[in-house]
Amino acid sequence: MMHINLFLMGCGHHRAAWRHPQSAVEQLGDIRYYERLAQTAERGKLDAVFFADSNSAGNVSDGSWFYLEPLTAMAAMSRATEKIGFISTVSSTFYTPFHAARLVASLDHISGGRIGWNVVTSMFDVEARNHGYESMPGHAERYRRADEFVQAVLGLWDSWADDALRFDRQGHYADPAKVRPINHQGEFFRVDGPLNVPRPVQGHPVLFQAGASEPGRELAARCAEAIYAVAYDLPAAQSYYRDIKQRVKAGGREVYVPILPGLVTYVAPTEAEAKAKQRELDELLPVDASLRQLAMFIGQDCSSWDLDAPVPTLPPLEEFSGPQGRYSTILRIIETEQPTLRQLLGRLAAGGGHCTMVGTPRQIADKMEHWFRNEGADGFNLMPPSLPGGIEDFIEQVVPVLQGRGLFRTEYQGRTLREHLGLARPDHR
Repeated sequence: MMHINLFLMGCGHHRAAWRHPQSAVEQLGDIRYYERLAQTAERGKLDAVFFADSNSAGNVSDGSWFYLEPLTAMAAMSRATEKIGFISTVSSTFYTPFHAARLVASLDHISGGRIGWNVVTSMFDVEARNHGYESMPGHAERYRRADEFVQAVLGLWDSWADDALRFDRQGHYADPAKVRPINHQGEFFRVDGPLNVPRPVQGHPVLFQAGASEPGRELAARCAEAIYAVAYDLPAAQSYYRDIKQRVKAGGREVYVPILPGLVTYVAPTEAEAKAKQRELDELLPVDASLRQLAMFIGQDCSSWDLDAPVPTLPPLEEFSGPQGRYSTILRIIETEQPTLRQLLGRLAAGGGHCTMVGTPRQIADKMEHWFRNEGADGFNLMPPSLPGGIEDFIEQVVPVLQGRGLFRTEYQGRTLREHLGLARPDHR
């Protein structure tokens, strides 16, 4: 069956969502807002709730996508739910392996085995300067560091055997022979270990990855247990899907690695109503905010470009040093649609180039099924343009259609995120 996650982002993924008169913008610091969203996703039997993160504030005039620190929020949200999983990005550039391993292992214990970690290398120089760097390390260096970071974290999670705890009040709290240092020494890290948290409930919390560049794809093929993808249309999704599946197999990993492209949906009982929802949000977005978003995606100032002229020629992908998945999607939109700048801004307003589906519940279910059955996706990372309305619409209208076709669960069959995703619990190494 499909796997479906809810990707939480402030008031929604549309840049103007917070401006809507019915938005929850005043509640972004209230943990009860996030708990209710998680409960809604659990009511729909979704696999997990996913959080991205940023290490800079951005332009505060454009609204805040990030308010509460995700790992902290997930601790509370896991206590307000029973079975749904929780996944957060943790940066391999700004954290250390011991710190990340301890935080994520603790959450796996708190939640009863419902945690995943999305490995990211971070993106922008403004983030780097909040962590003591003049600028971001080079792309290749960031991915070498990420690879080593992952191996050190996995080693720390395995520094306790599953049966290490003894609780012998007359003897050992834990068997010393089953709690071992890892003595990791690499290019970037020295980590002696062992971790000061026993082995997580899932053995290893589920490892997600989202790289679209060549080093990102290689890291995903070697390490990832599930993958987030950016795909503007089905051919782009199929190309990425087939490439990653082939790389996983070529690397000797005979395992199921689900691939979940981002998906923005506007759903309503009629197609006209769905398009009206999209138009209502698009009309709330100031042009200067849209231009700042595009500048972030393409790494150059576009404030002086003509809104009603074709988009100027952008550098090829191989010359771009920023996040390549989003940039390659923008290049594909320009190549395919040949939009004016104004049209491109509208295309990117919600989801930044991820696939957007607008229509009735049946129309959206049809398209999702087509991707699912044609090597475009093993499921989707939902990016509602507005919250909470966007996820409520999807749960109430689209999920029943998918369930009726046997494409999505009607009840959870397990209690851990690994069980939701159909992944085996790793043996102690």
